[in-house]
Amino acid sequence: MDDPTRRSGRVWFITGAGRGLGRAFAQSALDAGDHVVAATRTTAVLDDLAARAGERLLVLPLDVTDREAVFTAVDTAVRHFGHLDIVVNNAGILVVGMVEEFTEAEARAQLETNFLGALWVSQAVVPVLRAQGSGHIVQISSIGGLGGFPTTGLYSASKFALEGMSEALAMEVAPHGVRLTIVQPGGYWTDLYRGMRSTTPLEAYAPLRAELADQLAENSVDSQPRLAAEALMKVVDSDDPPLRVVFGSMVYDLAFELTRQRMRTWAGWEDVSRAAEHAVPEPVGASHAGGGQDTT
Repeated sequence: MDDPTRRSGRVWFITGAGRGLGRAFAQSALDAGDHVVAATRTTAVLDDLAARAGERLLVLPLDVTDREAVFTAVDTAVRHFGHLDIVVNNAGILVVGMVEEFTEAEARAQLETNFLGALWVSQAVVPVLRAQGSGHIVQISSIGGLGGFPTTGLYSASKFALEGMSEALAMEVAPHGVRLTIVQPGGYWTDLYRGMRSTTPLEAYAPLRAELADQLAENSVDSQPRLAAEALMKVVDSDDPPLRVVFGSMVYDLAFELTRQRMRTWAGWEDVSRAAEHAVPEPVGASHAGGGQDTT
């Protein structure tokens, strides 16, 4: 499974490659002998890596919220290296705060980077991978993609949106030989936390914030980004990569616990759930709603 000959010459396109997990992914790919397109807002942070990697590394300035710039960057990458093999949507920001506290600008910033940015990159690379008949898209989600938690509601919203879009995309591109994996990492020592933004706190949530601070001090577990990079290499080297995978023991255990909780709740309300649906002939003039909301 770990055949250096097979891996030689692969081309990676990694967003958010200037720091944290993105940089670790880029370093790991270069160490494996691959080529990397490292897209980042600040290119200077990769000068040291570029000096060592030489022609195998192409550093591009990119703000993933700019759809036109994303398509231009992907086109530049393909013209430079000739093809793409692995695309890692890693760029993201963290805005923390209670849902009530978010301004419109803060909410939009969270969703435009973490969800729309990944959507634009996915849309830009799919035609390339589809034409090749091969490729692997890796969507970096989060523990926040497993559930919503106090102060990370909008972050989770961005990751839930990313995962829903990605599940559909995986089924759409599979017939064209393109694979997709959603990665849900736990905590890592990255600049995500140092660069995170916070809402203006409301006094009403002060007790909850104090409780959360105590829990974080007792239970925080963070790892070196290189461990996530090693895990990602195993995923992309696999002949049968998963649709979804978690990185880290804590997030692994949480995934199972949250699923069990949901299953218990669903089972407890089974009678109500089943009574809410009963097939009837289509009324005259009606259209099939498909389970959607009535917008009238």
